[in-house]
Amino acid sequence: MKLSALLELQFNLPSIPKVVALLLTELGRAEVDLSKVTRLISTDPALTTLLLQLANSSAFKLSGKISSVSEALALLKLSDVNTMALAAASVTSPKAVPGIKLAQFWEYSLNVAKVSRALAGLVRQNQQAAFTCGLIHAIGELAMHLAMPQEIALLNKGTPPLDLRRARVERREFDYCYAMVGAGFARMWHFPQPMVDALEHQYAPFENDVYEPLAGVIHLAAWRARAKEANMDERAMAGTFPDPVGIALDLDIDAVLQQDPFDWAAHT
Repeated sequence: MKLSALLELQFNLPSIPKVVALLLTELGRAEVDLSKVTRLISTDPALTTLLLQLANSSAFKLSGKISSVSEALALLKLSDVNTMALAAASVTSPKAVPGIKLAQFWEYSLNVAKVSRALAGLVRQNQQAAFTCGLIHAIGELAMHLAMPQEIALLNKGTPPLDLRRARVERREFDYCYAMVGAGFARMWHFPQPMVDALEHQYAPFENDVYEPLAGVIHLAAWRARAKEANMDERAMAGTFPDPVGIALDLDIDAVLQQDPFDWAAHT
Protein backbone atom coordinates (compact mmCIF):
# COMPACT_ATOMS: atom_id res chain seq x y z
CA MET A 1 0.00 0.00 0.00
CA LYS A 2 1.29 3.43 -0.92
CA LEU A 3 1.62 6.04 1.80
CA SER A 4 -0.92 8.34 0.13
CA ALA A 5 -3.52 5.54 0.10
CA LEU A 6 -2.85 4.66 3.74
CA LEU A 7 -3.34 8.28 4.80
CA GLU A 8 -6.77 8.32 3.17
CA LEU A 9 -8.02 5.57 5.49
CA GLN A 10 -9.97 6.20 8.68
CA PHE A 11 -8.70 4.58 11.86
CA ASN A 12 -10.07 4.19 15.36
CA LEU A 13 -6.97 4.06 17.53
CA PRO A 14 -7.53 2.00 20.70
CA SER A 15 -7.44 3.68 24.09
CA ILE A 16 -6.50 2.21 27.45
CA PRO A 17 -9.72 0.79 28.99
CA LYS A 18 -8.90 1.78 32.57
CA VAL A 19 -7.96 5.33 31.57
CA VAL A 20 -11.17 5.81 29.58
CA ALA A 21 -13.27 4.50 32.47
CA LEU A 22 -11.57 6.81 34.98
CA LEU A 23 -11.86 9.74 32.59
CA LEU A 24 -15.59 9.24 32.08
CA THR A 25 -16.08 8.94 35.83
CA GLU A 26 -14.25 12.22 36.43
CA LEU A 27 -16.09 14.01 33.63
CA GLY A 28 -19.39 12.86 35.15
CA ARG A 29 -18.76 14.60 38.47
CA ALA A 30 -20.57 17.82 39.40
CA GLU A 31 -17.20 19.55 39.75
CA VAL A 32 -14.57 18.19 37.37
CA ASP A 33 -10.93 18.17 38.45
CA LEU A 34 -9.18 19.47 35.33
CA SER A 35 -5.74 18.51 36.62
CA LYS A 36 -6.89 14.90 36.94
CA VAL A 37 -8.43 14.99 33.46
CA THR A 38 -5.14 16.31 32.13
CA ARG A 39 -3.13 13.57 33.85
CA LEU A 40 -5.43 10.81 32.60
CA ILE A 41 -5.47 11.89 28.96
CA SER A 42 -1.70 12.45 29.05
CA THR A 43 -1.12 8.74 29.67
CA ASP A 44 -3.03 7.60 26.58
CA PRO A 45 -1.66 8.07 23.02
CA ALA A 46 -5.06 7.67 21.37
CA LEU A 47 -6.90 10.09 23.68
CA THR A 48 -4.11 12.64 23.35
CA THR A 49 -4.23 12.34 19.56
CA LEU A 50 -8.01 12.79 19.48
CA LEU A 51 -7.86 15.79 21.80
CA LEU A 52 -5.20 17.52 19.69
CA GLN A 53 -7.25 16.83 16.57
CA LEU A 54 -10.18 18.66 18.13
CA ALA A 55 -8.15 21.59 19.42
CA ASN A 56 -6.25 22.09 16.16
CA SER A 57 -9.31 21.85 13.94
CA SER A 58 -10.37 24.80 11.80
CA ALA A 59 -13.17 25.50 14.28
CA PHE A 60 -10.67 27.27 16.53
CA LYS A 61 -8.48 30.31 15.94
CA LEU A 62 -5.48 28.56 17.47
CA SER A 63 -5.56 25.74 14.91
CA GLY A 64 -2.01 24.62 14.23
CA LYS A 65 -0.68 25.94 17.53
CA ILE A 66 -1.90 23.52 20.21
CA SER A 67 0.81 21.04 21.20
CA SER A 68 -0.22 19.69 24.61
CA VAL A 69 -3.16 18.25 26.50
CA SER A 70 -3.28 21.17 28.94
CA GLU A 71 -3.40 23.70 26.09
CA ALA A 72 -6.17 21.74 24.39
CA LEU A 73 -8.26 21.48 27.56
CA ALA A 74 -7.98 25.23 28.09
CA LEU A 75 -9.58 25.69 24.67
CA LEU A 76 -12.24 22.97 24.54
CA LYS A 77 -15.55 22.58 26.35
CA LEU A 78 -15.82 19.68 28.77
CA SER A 79 -18.82 18.46 26.79
CA ASP A 80 -16.50 18.06 23.77
CA VAL A 81 -14.05 16.10 25.88
CA ASN A 82 -16.84 13.88 27.21
CA THR A 83 -18.06 13.16 23.68
CA MET A 84 -14.52 12.22 22.70
CA ALA A 85 -14.17 9.92 25.73
CA LEU A 86 -17.48 8.19 24.97
CA ALA A 87 -16.33 7.53 21.40
CA ALA A 88 -13.01 6.18 22.70
CA ALA A 89 -14.86 3.81 25.05
CA SER A 90 -16.01 1.80 22.05
CA VAL A 91 -12.42 1.14 20.94
CA THR A 92 -10.71 -0.22 24.05
CA SER A 93 -10.17 -3.90 23.24
CA PRO A 94 -6.65 -5.08 24.13
CA LYS A 95 -6.72 -7.04 20.86
CA ALA A 96 -7.90 -4.13 18.70
CA VAL A 97 -4.67 -4.04 16.66
CA PRO A 98 -3.53 -7.43 15.29
CA GLY A 99 0.20 -7.99 15.87
CA ILE A 100 0.52 -5.34 18.61
CA LYS A 101 0.61 -6.11 22.32
CA LEU A 102 -1.24 -2.97 23.31
CA ALA A 103 -0.38 -3.02 27.02
CA GLN A 104 3.30 -3.12 26.08
CA PHE A 105 2.81 -0.45 23.41
CA TRP A 106 1.04 1.92 25.81
CA GLU A 107 3.71 1.52 28.49
CA TYR A 108 6.49 1.98 25.94
CA SER A 109 4.87 5.13 24.51
CA LEU A 110 4.52 6.69 27.96
CA ASN A 111 8.15 5.90 28.74
CA VAL A 112 9.24 7.63 25.53
CA ALA A 113 7.08 10.63 26.45
CA LYS A 114 8.62 10.97 29.91
CA VAL A 115 12.19 10.71 28.66
CA SER A 116 11.46 13.08 25.77
CA ARG A 117 10.23 15.69 28.24
CA ALA A 118 13.36 15.30 30.37
CA LEU A 119 15.73 15.50 27.39
CA ALA A 120 13.87 18.53 26.00
CA GLY A 121 14.58 20.30 29.27
CA LEU A 122 18.30 19.63 28.87
CA VAL A 123 18.42 21.11 25.36
CA ARG A 124 15.98 23.95 26.10
CA GLN A 125 13.13 22.78 23.91
CA ASN A 126 9.39 22.87 24.59
CA GLN A 127 8.94 20.13 27.18
CA GLN A 128 5.16 19.87 26.78
CA ALA A 129 5.48 19.45 23.02
CA ALA A 130 8.27 16.91 23.53
CA PHE A 131 6.09 14.88 25.90
CA THR A 132 3.22 14.89 23.41
CA CYS A 133 5.47 13.91 20.50
CA GLY A 134 6.98 11.13 22.54
CA LEU A 135 3.57 9.81 23.55
CA ILE A 136 2.18 9.71 19.99
CA HIS A 137 5.42 9.13 18.06
CA ALA A 138 4.50 5.55 17.11
CA ILE A 139 0.79 5.86 16.28
CA GLY A 140 1.82 5.38 12.65
CA GLU A 141 2.80 1.84 13.62
CA LEU A 142 -0.75 1.16 14.79
CA ALA A 143 -2.12 2.56 11.53
CA MET A 144 0.19 0.36 9.45
CA HIS A 145 -0.86 -2.74 11.40
CA LEU A 146 -4.53 -1.91 10.85
CA ALA A 147 -4.13 -1.07 7.16
CA MET A 148 -1.81 -3.90 6.10
CA PRO A 149 -2.24 -6.75 8.60
CA GLN A 150 -0.86 -9.51 6.36
CA GLU A 151 2.19 -7.64 5.11
CA ILE A 152 2.97 -6.35 8.60
CA ALA A 153 2.57 -9.82 10.11
CA LEU A 154 5.35 -11.07 7.82
CA LEU A 155 7.55 -8.15 8.82
CA ASN A 156 6.91 -8.77 12.51
CA LYS A 157 8.33 -12.30 12.29
CA GLY A 158 11.85 -10.98 11.71
CA THR A 159 11.62 -7.50 13.19
CA PRO A 160 9.12 -6.96 16.04
CA PRO A 161 7.26 -3.62 16.20
CA LEU A 162 9.52 -2.15 18.93
CA ASP A 163 12.80 -3.38 17.47
CA LEU A 164 15.51 -0.73 17.11
CA ARG A 165 15.75 -1.57 13.39
CA ARG A 166 12.02 -1.25 12.76
CA ALA A 167 11.97 2.08 10.91
CA ARG A 168 14.84 1.06 8.63
CA VAL A 169 13.21 -2.27 7.77
CA GLU A 170 9.85 -0.63 7.07
CA ARG A 171 11.46 1.91 4.77
CA ARG A 172 13.22 -0.85 2.87
CA GLU A 173 10.02 -2.86 2.52
CA PHE A 174 7.42 -0.13 1.91
CA ASP A 175 9.48 2.99 1.06
CA TYR A 176 8.07 4.66 4.20
CA CYS A 177 7.90 3.92 7.91
CA TYR A 178 5.71 4.54 10.95
CA ALA A 179 7.28 7.97 11.47
CA MET A 180 6.18 9.20 8.05
CA VAL A 181 2.70 7.76 8.57
CA GLY A 182 2.28 9.49 11.93
CA ALA A 183 3.58 12.76 10.51
CA GLY A 184 1.22 12.46 7.54
CA PHE A 185 -1.77 12.23 9.83
CA ALA A 186 -0.44 15.00 12.09
CA ARG A 187 -0.14 17.27 9.05
CA MET A 188 -3.71 16.48 7.98
CA TRP A 189 -4.91 17.21 11.51
CA HIS A 190 -3.17 20.62 11.51
CA PHE A 191 -0.80 19.84 14.38
CA PRO A 192 1.91 22.48 14.97
CA GLN A 193 4.63 22.30 12.30
CA PRO A 194 7.49 21.61 14.77
CA MET A 195 5.57 18.55 15.96
CA VAL A 196 4.95 17.36 12.40
CA ASP A 197 8.66 17.76 11.61
CA ALA A 198 9.65 15.97 14.82
CA LEU A 199 7.38 13.02 14.05
CA GLU A 200 8.45 12.80 10.41
CA HIS A 201 12.20 12.99 10.95
CA GLN A 202 12.47 11.11 14.23
CA TYR A 203 13.94 8.03 12.53
CA ALA A 204 16.82 9.98 10.95
CA PRO A 205 17.16 13.42 12.56
CA PHE A 206 19.38 16.05 10.99
CA GLU A 207 19.82 14.11 7.74
CA ASN A 208 17.38 16.43 6.03
CA ASP A 209 17.09 20.10 5.20
CA VAL A 210 14.79 20.43 8.20
CA TYR A 211 16.59 20.96 11.50
CA GLU A 212 14.06 20.24 14.23
CA PRO A 213 15.72 19.51 17.60
CA LEU A 214 12.56 17.77 18.82
CA ALA A 215 13.16 15.08 16.19
CA GLY A 216 16.50 14.32 17.81
CA VAL A 217 14.95 14.32 21.26
CA ILE A 218 12.31 11.78 20.19
CA HIS A 219 14.95 9.67 18.46
CA LEU A 220 17.08 9.43 21.60
CA ALA A 221 14.11 8.75 23.87
CA ALA A 222 12.79 6.02 21.56
CA TRP A 223 16.26 4.47 21.38
CA ARG A 224 16.37 4.20 25.16
CA ALA A 225 12.89 2.77 25.47
CA ARG A 226 13.48 0.23 22.69
CA ALA A 227 16.81 -0.77 24.22
CA LYS A 228 14.90 -1.47 27.42
CA GLU A 229 12.33 -3.55 25.55
CA ALA A 230 15.21 -5.55 24.03
CA ASN A 231 16.73 -6.15 27.50
CA MET A 232 20.06 -4.68 26.37
CA ASP A 233 22.98 -4.57 28.77
CA GLU A 234 25.33 -1.58 29.03
CA ARG A 235 27.69 -2.89 26.35
CA ALA A 236 24.87 -3.43 23.87
CA MET A 237 23.48 0.04 24.58
CA ALA A 238 26.89 1.62 24.02
CA GLY A 239 27.12 -0.17 20.68
CA THR A 240 23.74 1.04 19.47
CA PHE A 241 23.73 4.58 20.85
CA PRO A 242 22.99 7.03 17.99
CA ASP A 243 26.15 9.13 18.36
CA PRO A 244 25.46 11.57 15.46
CA VAL A 245 22.14 12.58 17.04
CA GLY A 246 23.72 12.87 20.48
CA ILE A 247 26.53 15.04 19.12
CA ALA A 248 24.07 17.34 17.33
CA LEU A 249 22.20 17.91 20.59
CA ASP A 250 25.34 17.87 22.78
CA LEU A 251 24.03 14.84 24.68
CA ASP A 252 26.23 11.80 25.32
CA ILE A 253 24.99 8.39 26.36
CA ASP A 254 25.50 9.12 30.06
CA ALA A 255 23.39 12.27 29.85
CA VAL A 256 20.62 10.34 28.11
CA LEU A 257 20.65 7.44 30.56
CA GLN A 258 20.64 9.76 33.56
CA GLN A 259 17.09 10.72 32.59
CA ASP A 260 16.18 7.07 32.79
CA PRO A 261 13.04 6.17 34.78
CA PHE A 262 13.74 2.46 34.35
CA ASP A 263 15.51 -0.01 36.58
CA TRP A 264 18.02 -1.32 34.04
CA ALA A 265 19.36 -3.90 36.49
CA ALA A 266 16.00 -5.66 36.42
CA HIS A 267 16.28 -6.17 32.66
CA THR A 268 19.86 -7.44 32.31
